[in-house]
Amino acid sequence: MSGVLSNSALSELPTPLLGTVLAVQANFYQVKLDPSLKEDLTNKSPLLTPHSPLPTLLCTRRTRLKKIGQRVMVGDRVVIEEPDWVGGRGAIADVLPRKTQLDRPPIANAEQILLVFALAEPLLDPYPLSRFLVKAESTNLQVSLCLNKSDLVTEEQRKDWQQRLKNWGYKPIFISVYHSTGLEELSDLLNHKITVLAGLSGVGKSSLINQLAPDVNLRVGEVSGKLNRGRHTTRHVELFELPKGGLLADTPGFNQPDLDCEPTELVYYFPEAQQRLAVANCQFSNCLHRDEPNCVVRGDWERYEHYLDFLEEAIARQERLNQQADPESSLKAKTKGKGQTQYEPKLETKKYRRRSRRTQQQELEELYEDSEDS
Repeated sequence: MSGVLSNSALSELPTPLLGTVLAVQANFYQVKLDPSLKEDLTNKSPLLTPHSPLPTLLCTRRTRLKKIGQRVMVGDRVVIEEPDWVGGRGAIADVLPRKTQLDRPPIANAEQILLVFALAEPLLDPYPLSRFLVKAESTNLQVSLCLNKSDLVTEEQRKDWQQRLKNWGYKPIFISVYHSTGLEELSDLLNHKITVLAGLSGVGKSSLINQLAPDVNLRVGEVSGKLNRGRHTTRHVELFELPKGGLLADTPGFNQPDLDCEPTELVYYFPEAQQRLAVANCQFSNCLHRDEPNCVVRGDWERYEHYLDFLEEAIARQERLNQQADPESSLKAKTKGKGQTQYEPKLETKKYRRRSRRTQQQELEELYEDSEDS
């Protein structure tokens, strides 16, 4: 248990208590008490000040929640019973309704996603950036973009990326963790919100968190010289408290987020395509915006080729799901290189099954009876 609260003050806290799950480790949950308790505690204990940190309890989950299949996620607002102030422990008795829920990464009640990419080391690649943006847009959370290592590129390069991303529908925040520039603007964006931090490995996410929340002191990795990729330093999801209020969720870095949306939904995750649809509608209501006549989306915009690639991936995924739902299908999916999927006819194979001893015994008895009759 962290903080400078006296045991007498803690004993006067109301029960049950409300808190927020900051981390999940095996069957234990780190829960931060609700800030609404701060005023009550300050009035009850002369040792407390408005700046005194509230304690964090190491909690277990009630068996009842496990029986009903109630999952406890990072970011959940929970009810705590029977707190042990000396040992800093408690038990989660209930989970309050979630406002939002992400399954990958597993975070509840997040309000926005902050994508962090680097302009250099590793060099910013439009294709994976576009993929991350589409994945972030599919969550229906507010999406913001932060470009780190801006000190490693020229002013002209920054302006080119700024205009390019403006055409995509985004206004990036340029920062340099090394020189501590742009962090104040970014901090204002994160205040009093639960923000999910995501991006490629090696772009400086851990270093950024260490700047925004100095008490965290995360381990920082380096970019691999051979692959020009970052090494994974975050292994699990955890919420970190920001000094000015708000929580920041660090997620494990990954290189290619899965696109698990419906083919007809994909177009709505491209802001530039939404602008075209806001002006006019396509001729067909189920238009996939490829070869259909009178399509208002198809045209000369930079990420249209990205859209077509992601669309093929979404269609292949939908076909796989349809095939799984139809076990009598005569086709089977076979994965090729570069994530491509090819469907081939299933081969008819004869099933061989060893006969049971009972069947063999019955056959011997029948054979013996036939020989007796003859």
